[in-house]
Amino acid sequence: MLTSVWEAAGYPWSVRLKGLLPAWMPWIRKRFKLSPKIEKQLLSISPRQMDRRLAVQKNQQRRRIYGRTKPGYLLKHHIPVKTDSWDVKSPGFTEIDLVSHSGNSGEGEFGYSMNVTDMQTTWTETRALLGKGQTAVQQALYEIAGMLPFPLLGLDSDNGSEFISWHLKAWCERKQIQLTRGRPYKKDDNAHIEQKNWTHVRKLRGWERYDTQNAVDAMNDLYRRELRLWLNLYLPSVKLLKKIHVGSKLRRVYDGPKTPFERVVASKQGDAAQLSILKELRRSLDPFQLAKTIDRKLERIYGLANRRLSPKAQEKLESNQAQSGRRKGCGKDARFASLKIPSGFPLPHSHNNKHSLVTYQMAGRGALGLHS
Repeated sequence: MLTSVWEAAGYPWSVRLKGLLPAWMPWIRKRFKLSPKIEKQLLSISPRQMDRRLAVQKNQQRRRIYGRTKPGYLLKHHIPVKTDSWDVKSPGFTEIDLVSHSGNSGEGEFGYSMNVTDMQTTWTETRALLGKGQTAVQQALYEIAGMLPFPLLGLDSDNGSEFISWHLKAWCERKQIQLTRGRPYKKDDNAHIEQKNWTHVRKLRGWERYDTQNAVDAMNDLYRRELRLWLNLYLPSVKLLKKIHVGSKLRRVYDGPKTPFERVVASKQGDAAQLSILKELRRSLDPFQLAKTIDRKLERIYGLANRRLSPKAQEKLESNQAQSGRRKGCGKDARFASLKIPSGFPLPHSHNNKHSLVTYQMAGRGALGLHS
């Protein structure tokens, strides 16, 4: 049962898993027919014991992250560099970034997911774009600003040309939104959004290539509906409070797990009308059913991926096929020569190693549970 809840919640960290159990308990009771004794045991289990019980399953979810960001050079002297750490007391100050869906080839036009995450509440919104034109980015931000349950007060980005632009600068000035940027080649300046890129996008989409408007529309249908509700209403996160040096070790202290919705309510600065709607949705929606709907939509999106091989991967595939035709081989060569690889399927050992058989075996909502 614990494994089923963990999987339905997107494989969260054990502290977050324990934090979501009370909110999910009405639906857990219906689905698993819990006795009072089992319910009490489930609510009292410690995060460390959860880790022990889920150790085998967790080992199967480990994957790597990649990115595709190009620095921009326009208007840098007009947009201030943010060098201090985030210490905001109200929602609305956000970090923003793009995640590419280029597959194993950066040629041509392909899709991106634009992530916006709030520093104080950890509320996150995502939109898909075909290409990263400056006008499209500004329009997606306008839509996201209208969906946030609080006013958008600040944007902090990397130095990509899609953000360092006249369109975004002029829009922020009209809306009185603070626009800042991180230092070039310093990803730690945008650490919060880099983490959301992994937990909210890459572990959902993998490294497939999406280069059609149909694929982008399908992604937005998921981002605007079930996914934003599931992540922001039902999945708690924790925030780092301080770091303590104990001898040569560094100990991190976190606050208690809370959902982004709970953090917005606690701030007392959210939009009352939107919060009322979200509260009713949180009371009525079944998170298990939301998870099933998300998986079903993900399967449809995967079917729209363009799994073409890059020129180098195609050349290597043809070379391997030629070698297998000339000789049987031995050891590793013989094992790979015997594999029947369907046309267009990326090799596990392609030049950039971003695609592997594991990617397709582990597709799904995947380990959406990092710290915040």
